[in-house]
Amino acid sequence: MDRTTQLTARHAHHRGRTGPPRTPASPPVAEPGEIGSGRDGFTHVGAVVADVYDPAAMAGSLHGRAARVLEDNWTGMSTVPSRGLYPHQWSWDSAFIAIGLRHLSPLRAQTELETLLDAQWGDGRVPHIVFNPSVPLDAYFPSPDFWRSSTAGRAAGAPRTVQTSGIVQPPVHALAAWLVHRADPGLSRARDFLPRLYPRLAAWHRYLLHRRDLGGGGLASVVHPWEQGMDNSPCWDAPLARVTPAPARSFRRADLHHGAPEDRPTDLDYGRYVRLATDYRDRDYADGYGDFAVEDPAFNALLIASEHALARIAKELGATGTARHARAERLTAALVDRLWDPAEGMFFCRDVRGGGLIPERGVSGLIPLLLPTLPRDLTDALLRTAGGPHFGLGGAARLVPSYDLTGEAFDPHRYWRGPAWFNTAWLIERGLRLHGERERADALREAFLSTAATSGFAEYVDPYTGEGCGAGDFSWTAALTLDLLHQPPGHGVTPEGTGPFDMRDVEGMDDVNGVNDVDGMDGMDGKRDTRDMRDKRGDRG
Repeated sequence: MDRTTQLTARHAHHRGRTGPPRTPASPPVAEPGEIGSGRDGFTHVGAVVADVYDPAAMAGSLHGRAARVLEDNWTGMSTVPSRGLYPHQWSWDSAFIAIGLRHLSPLRAQTELETLLDAQWGDGRVPHIVFNPSVPLDAYFPSPDFWRSSTAGRAAGAPRTVQTSGIVQPPVHALAAWLVHRADPGLSRARDFLPRLYPRLAAWHRYLLHRRDLGGGGLASVVHPWEQGMDNSPCWDAPLARVTPAPARSFRRADLHHGAPEDRPTDLDYGRYVRLATDYRDRDYADGYGDFAVEDPAFNALLIASEHALARIAKELGATGTARHARAERLTAALVDRLWDPAEGMFFCRDVRGGGLIPERGVSGLIPLLLPTLPRDLTDALLRTAGGPHFGLGGAARLVPSYDLTGEAFDPHRYWRGPAWFNTAWLIERGLRLHGERERADALREAFLSTAATSGFAEYVDPYTGEGCGAGDFSWTAALTLDLLHQPPGHGVTPEGTGPFDMRDVEGMDDVNGVNDVDGMDGMDGKRDTRDMRDKRGDRG
């Protein structure tokens, strides 16, 4: 029995020991009358696929291939995005990875998030990289000796026992934690998974809402393009133009050893990234002083979605969750007020330092489709924009491009300047399904799965052809493939309210009193949780 088969078999056995088998929110569906093993690795019985792994069927299936990627990229405590290009733990990667990994091993998915949050800073920020000390310094740049987190980050409460970066990434973590909990509530409760994570997640959100409200309008700002996750998007070109690049001789790019230069950010862009990071480090990671500050629609939409998830976590822990839902509603209103352009029918980034919206159409402007209470007229406008000439959803583009297909800066192969990415496709698919666009969601799901399969789980792809670019066997591509395989075509939001994004999120919001959801749990109160998670983790699968 190979390692992937052992992993999936152990999960099935574990569920049998800890309680009744978990019933998926939306079990995969076969053709009527079909019996046998499907390409997803589940046993098909009639029109329903049983929630039982079939190792023999998995071996060559898309499900089995995706599981193999996650197994190969597992380090023992977390999952690297790819073995060569990204040899450490990345923040929002781990959140997406946990969302898919929960279908194979809820325990390992919990460990993924716990390991990341073990490196949280005292001020609440979750660093975008947690460095593996066994990886050589020259394997990735910027390396730990560049960030100097334990010294430059001391005033902000950087951990002393692990090296990290000093910037952040989009806050998908509360959403991931809720979905991981729902994958095996019995295991989660036995391990106190949510009670241990809730104060850390609350502190993370509090950091963003207070320390990063640099525009004063209620939204979080990013202070570096790497924080938003879409590193070299044309949306950053105007604010980056104010930044004097670091000299090329002052850094060495390790990324060019693993990818074609024409697929990566330019040296000029990289010099500006290094300058911003250097200046931030040399200010001891104090917020509010840099030349780059941007309010981004995707970053804030994910914060809102995670606020709704925190409300559910609070309810699981015995509170009402109404204060969190109310906060998410206030953020949604601020998002519309500050970033929506009715004439263009989409959201745009706001340059906090330069003032005004940045007139570049990026996929970030479509991500607010995730939001359950987005006004219907805005949803309709976003759908028209997504399906129009700029993004080609359901038409010219195989997957949603990262940037305007008609834009002057469009490049189908250069990182975030045009290629399609699987995490943004997954987010848009979830948004389409949330708002009742099942046919469009089904088509995007099918395109996602077929492109993931043919590209070898590529990091990103040409939006027209699906040709793979960047790293292969990319972890979040594999993880989100697993998640979509477990959610069959035709389904909508789940009646149990356990789907990723659900209109049930807004139930009970009339009773909003503005108090903390859980007494004593609305953050860490400046203290790190010193309980030793390792004593409770047991076998990691």
